[in-house]
Amino acid sequence: MTSSKSSSPPRRRWRPALIGVVVTALAGVGAVVGLQQANAATVNTNAWYVFVNRHSGKAMDVYNLATTAGSGIAQFTRNDGNWQQWQFVDAGSGWYKIRSRHSGLFLELPNTNDGTQLVQNADNGTTRQQFTLKDSASGDVRFINRHSGKALDLWEWSTADGAIISQFADADGANQRWQMIQVGTGTGGGGGTGSGCGSGTFQSEVTVSGSTWTARNASGASVYSGSDFRAAVQAGIGSLTAGRTSMQRVVVRGNGSMTAGSRISLANYTSLSVCGTINVTGSGSGDYAPIYARGVSNIEIPYLNVTGAPIYGIFMRNVTNVWLGQIDMRLSAGLGVRIDNRGDTSQWTRNVKIDNVYVQGASSHAVETYGVDGITIGTVTARSVGESGLLLNQTINATVGTVDAENAGAGTGYAAFRMANRNGRVGSSYPNNIKVGTVKARGGGRGIFCVSESGGFTIDRVDIANTGNNSVLLENCYNGLLAGVSGTISGGGEVRIAARTEFPPSSGIRFQNLTVSNTNITWSPCTGSNNTISNVTRTNSTLTWC
Repeated sequence: MTSSKSSSPPRRRWRPALIGVVVTALAGVGAVVGLQQANAATVNTNAWYVFVNRHSGKAMDVYNLATTAGSGIAQFTRNDGNWQQWQFVDAGSGWYKIRSRHSGLFLELPNTNDGTQLVQNADNGTTRQQFTLKDSASGDVRFINRHSGKALDLWEWSTADGAIISQFADADGANQRWQMIQVGTGTGGGGGTGSGCGSGTFQSEVTVSGSTWTARNASGASVYSGSDFRAAVQAGIGSLTAGRTSMQRVVVRGNGSMTAGSRISLANYTSLSVCGTINVTGSGSGDYAPIYARGVSNIEIPYLNVTGAPIYGIFMRNVTNVWLGQIDMRLSAGLGVRIDNRGDTSQWTRNVKIDNVYVQGASSHAVETYGVDGITIGTVTARSVGESGLLLNQTINATVGTVDAENAGAGTGYAAFRMANRNGRVGSSYPNNIKVGTVKARGGGRGIFCVSESGGFTIDRVDIANTGNNSVLLENCYNGLLAGVSGTISGGGEVRIAARTEFPPSSGIRFQNLTVSNTNITWSPCTGSNNTISNVTRTNSTLTWC
């Protein structure tokens, strides 16, 4: 059955691109008088803070981990990485400079125009880099720039990762209100409360002073002291109660490094929060990862930031009851998160929950599963990874909120979202058990790829543009619904139902509620049955249907 129509392209509202604002030299300085100083906020100039926006719930972030002067500041899902940590430097009379822990540069508003993006720059002694705090409701604060007299503002009330932080006239809106959360305490400096990395009770704490790492047990006794970050964390885990049957927590405070051929191994009922960054150096091979779990159950990683070139950022095999919270990986090689059952394929890995994963620069996939029964994923964000954004292999009973990929698998057959190796197959059938809210793909290889006898999926929303390979390829794929709610596909390779001869042909595929422009829709070869298309609008697009 086919039902489609062609129409003229819709108009798009123009919006200025501000993410690349360049700092230019400005003559003169400005002054703001008569500002009410914040009473609720108590600034500790020795502390580091995370600033969380009241409207979006996301943190102020050095965009793309830049360390260069003039780089933009944006918002991102909170992960407490160094790129989200800020320190107040007293400039006198209630004014402060604000320094990034990641870059060592200072926040600056380069001019007085509404919408100008906040950037970072070297200390230059101007009022463009000076801010004071004004009180808002619930203990929040607003940041007022001394040069412009305007407030830091979440531009256009966006809730998206990467949305810019700008300035606008002080209106005390929720997009101008910030919670100041002191790193490691989970409490807002303005009187609010939070649940940041390292807050709450814990049974082991790993800290660094200079180059010396110290791990302490629940009674505060030292169980390790030395220069080896990995050994300190492993000692902290080892200090937990042997044979425990309830969760015990290890908190790591500080940035450490370890080699690619080493591991931090988790035991049963272990929660590990890394309030800092693990940088992975050197090279190696095999199943090594800074965070490693095999044959264990009840493990949690609420916070983790990884940089460098790991083989895997997280590697988990034959595990059950897993929670990964805010995971941020800015890599130069390797695979982000791998969860599988390949040690004992007779047993599924079960009950996995992932809140938010951001992976940039991996040479392989951002997130990959194999042999998992029961997984819930909030968001996978993949940027310039070598292969797939999210790859599900032989995984059943999966719920995914959003896959957001840019330049994933460029020049390859991988995809922003790929299902392979009988993914979604339960017994010998394909009930609807792979449920995805949104797949967004820009550039890269393919947008969506279902292959090698996979299926049983519903993808509610599709937003795909300018892929280098197929926008969508469903090859030997069964019982799948694309764009159950809505979808747009623009440019890139064709949308195609296909089949190889070694497997049964694609059947039970439904395309609906799509707007397709500047690429074609094809069913070829003409094998299989019960593939339907309905409510599809095409612009500069041909339809070839059997």
